[in-house]
This record gives sequence, C-alpha cells and structure tokens, in this order.
Amino acid sequence: MTPQAFPERIDGYRGIWFALGFSFEYGDKYTGGLGTYTANHQPTAVFAPEVDKTFFVYGGTPSADTRQLLVMVSFYNHRAHQVPRPRVVHADAGVDDPHDNASLQIDAAGYLWVFKSGRNTTRPGFVYRSAAPYDISRFEAVWSGTITYPQAWYNPDNGFLLLHTQYTRGRELYYKTSKEGTVWTEPKKLAGFDGHYQVSAYHQGKVATFFNWHPDGDNDKRTNVYYAQTTDHGETWTTADGRRLTLPLNTSDNAALVVDLQRREHCMYTCDINFDRSGNPILLYIVSRAGEPGPKGDPREWTLLHWTGAEWLTRVITNSDHNYDMGSLHVEGTRWRVIGPTATGPQRYATGGEIEQWVSTDEGRTWQKEAVVTRGSIYNHSYARRAVPAANPFYTFWADGHANQLTPSRLYFANADASRSWMLPYDMTTEYATPKEVTLPSN
Repeated sequence: MTPQAFPERIDGYRGIWFALGFSFEYGDKYTGGLGTYTANHQPTAVFAPEVDKTFFVYGGTPSADTRQLLVMVSFYNHRAHQVPRPRVVHADAGVDDPHDNASLQIDAAGYLWVFKSGRNTTRPGFVYRSAAPYDISRFEAVWSGTITYPQAWYNPDNGFLLLHTQYTRGRELYYKTSKEGTVWTEPKKLAGFDGHYQVSAYHQGKVATFFNWHPDGDNDKRTNVYYAQTTDHGETWTTADGRRLTLPLNTSDNAALVVDLQRREHCMYTCDINFDRSGNPILLYIVSRAGEPGPKGDPREWTLLHWTGAEWLTRVITNSDHNYDMGSLHVEGTRWRVIGPTATGPQRYATGGEIEQWVSTDEGRTWQKEAVVTRGSIYNHSYARRAVPAANPFYTFWADGHANQLTPSRLYFANADASRSWMLPYDMTTEYATPKEVTLPSN
C-alpha cells in the first residue's frame, strides 16, 4: 500500500473523531476525540533536552467535518512557548481509524522515528525517519510490514526494541529489534494464547510489559494481569522477581500471571506502566465488571499494582464510568501522579470524561484528588498521555470530542502538577502560534 499524497502541513491541531460502530444499550463501545488513542501506542511524546522541545505524534484530520486520519507529528518549543504548523507523516485514502495512529522515538543522533501502526494484515505498518535531527520538515519511509500497536524503545548501545501485535491466532504479542532502525530481525513471539493487549515502558536498560488475556479470542472478556521484562534487549525475558520465562507464553496459566481476574469474572483495561525509585514496575489499569458501556460494568476501578521488590501490592485509586477512561502514571521519587478522565463528563457512560489529578506521597498506598484539570466541558476528554521523558509544562496531553456525534476535537496539554493547562491552536494563520491557556480559575 502506497501512502496517499497530502499537503505537508495542516493549518492547526485538529484531532481525529472516531466511532467504533459496536453499539450497546448505553452507546458505542468507544467514540469521540481519539487523537491520542490507543494506550497500546507507546510512547507518543518524547522530550529532547538537547533542543528543549517535546516532540509528539497524534491522529489528526484535515477539518472538523472530515473523518480522514492523518498521522501527524509536531513539537512544543519550551523556550518560545510555541508550536509550529503540524506535519503530515502518513495518510491512507479512506482510512479514519485511529488504530492506525503512531508512536515516536528519538535516537542518539537526534533523528525522529515515527512508527505508524498497521491494522491486522489489511493495512501495513510503516517506520519513518526524519531527514535531519530534531527536524519535522521531512520524513522518509525506511521500512514497511506487519505491525499493530507499535511500542518502540531505544537505547544507544543496542538500538531499537519494538513490541507489537500480529493477528496470527488472535491478537498475539511479538517483538523485533534493530540496531539502526532500517533493518529488523524476524519477529519473535512473546505471548500467544487467544489474544492480548499490552502496555510497555523502558527504564535504565529494562523493557517491561504487562498484558491481559482474551479468553476464546473475545476481547470483550479481556481479563487477568501478566507481567514480563527483559534487561538484555529481548534475549531473555523474566518475571519481576527474575525467574526466566520460556517463550512463547502459550497457555493462560503461566509464570507471568500476576493477578487472576478471570476467577472473579472481571475485565482488565491497560493504561500505563512506570517504575519506582528502585526500578520496580508499577502498573496502572482499569478493572471492570463488563465489556460493554453502562452501569453493568460498575464499579470501574482505577487500579495500581506495584512490585515492591518482594511482593505485588494492589491499590484502588478511584472509580470512573467507562472502560476506556485511559490516563497516565507519572512518578517523581515518592510522589506519584495519575492524570486522566476519572470524573464523569458531559457524555456519561461514554469514552473519557473530565480530567483530574490524583496524587500519592507514600508510593501508591494512599491517594488523594489534588487537582481538577477540566470542569464544565461540553465534550468528554480522553486518553491522557504522558511524555517519556517529560518536562514542564508539556507533561500530559490529550484530546476532547463529543462522544455521541461528530464534532471538532481539540488537543490539550498540562504541566506537572496539573495546575495549568493549554489548548493547541485549532486554526493557524502563521507558521508558529502560542497555545491558549485554559486553566480553571481555581482547583
């Protein structure tokens, strides 16, 4: 498939609006402004201290009433507090599905890498590299093949490790590596029993992932929590306590199983993974009682699972009203923050809601709501993502949109303590523009 030719720049930050089309009594499975979708695209924003810019990718569209997906890249200039016209990296004619959104990485030389997701075998994935370091002016396609939900991690010694999904026998988890990013190893299977969704992260040479299980291939029954990590660039994978895993994991009862949610008939929706001061993993996910929207799934618990170095500890932070109320986990020493749509929005029992910040100062044992980021909105806010690494004020970014009808979708970002937030310019008449502050009068 050849990408569609498209204007290089778009005159503003216009997020994609999308509806999956799986309707239930309380609406579609998920809908709305999904420019920062999915949780399984990692990372989507990276701070580059060398140029004091946060580069980010999102799913855009040419105009509010056009549902064509554009894979976009841009940056926030921390010194100037400005953003440029965003750059179109990839477009496919007739595609409006944000499953095709991208992830982003930056290599040691400063080149930007955009990993555009494919969709099963229907549409291929693409790997793009910027023509110059820290520059969004031009990108070159350097690889194309079967990858969905790309999660790209990089270190200068070994290069890239790309976790991804292939639809072999359900949504199965694979990984491949590349020293330079242009030539990749053959994919190796990490897990393949009925299907999975995963979220991963990188910390000081360690790549960690956690994932669920789709019994009988039914992703509306997604359940259980599994964890695996590698410290040698995928040569070996272990549990959190260092026990070696035999790959591929091909049964639901295996050594990577951490929490048996199937026994309770609970569903699990991945959000984010981070690490404590000792490099131990912290998992953030939502536990639901049903795979469909509406009160049948209540309570939908924002759950934290922390490996202390000796045991897994579980805490419930708060509840929300939808399975896809995705947020992110920020860790700053003993101060941990969860920022996401935990409050009911104007479209109840729909994707997203109002953004809030929850804080723990005792390594996740207790949580308090510390900031209300959005309030009185006309649209739901959804998929609050974090920059990796992050620098003030571009810590968290997300999109909004009406959950039940096509509307414009705006993009936002907030600072570290969620005391200030800004909207990226929806329309631009100049090459650079200053984001508009939309901070609430008081929290």
